[in-house]
Amino acid sequence: MTLIEIVITAFLLLELSNVATLYFVPGSKKANAVGVFTAWEKSKQYPEIHDFVKYLVYWVAGSKLIFILLLAAIIIFGEPNLQRISLVALAAATVTFYWRLFPLIKKMDRNGEVEPKNYSMTLGIMIFVFIALFLVAAVVAG
Repeated sequence: MTLIEIVITAFLLLELSNVATLYFVPGSKKANAVGVFTAWEKSKQYPEIHDFVKYLVYWVAGSKLIFILLLAAIIIFGEPNLQRISLVALAAATVTFYWRLFPLIKKMDRNGEVEPKNYSMTLGIMIFVFIALFLVAAVVAG
């Protein structure tokens, strides 16, 4: 197994755990599920809003599943150059986290709407490490 395949496979397994958690225990605080947001529990007081929130959670899970399966196909059938390009694409797509999601979760964290406190920083660092790992593996394997 090449470095690129190892990095993509590790990412796939991590994302697969997130998808399983989002589908089957979305209120969990593990595997980057939505239980870290206090709004998850609050939304249960309003069934119409909670159904909408669940719809969005399942939509995210389904979208992630599409990417997981595409990446699995790239690992199995893709040439090394396509695999390397897929790491660059993953890095570019993941950088968008800092455009909309990070400022929002940081604000919610600051307002006490995320549990545990400072989760936004942990998530921000974790996402940065993924991006760096994708790029390093793409360059080293190139």
